[in-house]
Amino acid sequence: MTTATISRIAVAALALTLSSGALMAQSGPWDGPGDPLGRGGHEPAWQSRNAAAADGRIEIARFRAEGEAATTLRSGTIAVVAAPGGAGGTNLRQDATFQAAVENELLQAGYQAATAGAGGQIAEVRIVRSEVQPAEVKRKPVSGEMSVGLSNRGSMLGLGLYVDATKPRKALLSTLLETRIRDRASGAVLWEGRAAIATRDGDAKWNDSAIAERLSHALFDGFPLRTGAESLKR
Repeated sequence: MTTATISRIAVAALALTLSSGALMAQSGPWDGPGDPLGRGGHEPAWQSRNAAAADGRIEIARFRAEGEAATTLRSGTIAVVAAPGGAGGTNLRQDATFQAAVENELLQAGYQAATAGAGGQIAEVRIVRSEVQPAEVKRKPVSGEMSVGLSNRGSMLGLGLYVDATKPRKALLSTLLETRIRDRASGAVLWEGRAAIATRDGDAKWNDSAIAERLSHALFDGFPLRTGAESLKR
C-alpha cells in the first residue's frame, strides 16, 4: 500500500468523524457550553476536526440572538468593517476582498449599504489563516537495492528498482471567515457565524476571490434563520 493510498484512507476516516460531529452540534447561549462557535479562548471543535478534511470542504457554525432585536436582521442599513482586535492591516487587499464578498451577500439578503459612521447595523469581519497539514516530504523518484553474489558457476547481479511518479502534496491551509453583526447604537450582537475551508497551497482554483465568495455564500445561505453547525462537501 503506497503512502498516498494510506493518506487518502486517513482523510476519509477523519472526514466521516467530522460529519458526524457537525450534525450533533446545537446552538446555545453566547459563550456557553452549547455555543457552536466554540468561543471562550478555545479552538472550535469543528475547526480542529476540519484540519484533515479533503480540500474544498467547508465547516459552518451560525448563531442568532433571541429577542425582539434579532427581528431587525436583514433590514435597514449595514456597514461592513474589519473586526476590532483582529489582524486587520497586515493584508489590506485580502481584507477588502473578503469584506466585499460579505457585503455582497448582505445586500442580496435585503440590507442597504451604509457608511462606517452611519446608523443601523455593523458587520465585523475577521479572517484567520493557518497551516493545518504540512507539505509532504519530497520523495526520491527512483529507489531500490542491488545485490551481488558469487557461486561455482560465476557471479550474479540482482537489481530491484521502485519508481514513484507521484508528486508530494503541498500544505493544506485553513481559511476561517468570521462575521459578527451588531446593532450600532446598543452594541448588542444580533448574529454571528463562522465558515472555514481547507485548500491546498498554490491551488490556482482557490485564490482569495474564490475562497471569499465560496465562504461568504455558504455562511449566509439561509440567513438569518439557519443556525447551528453543518458541513458542506465540495
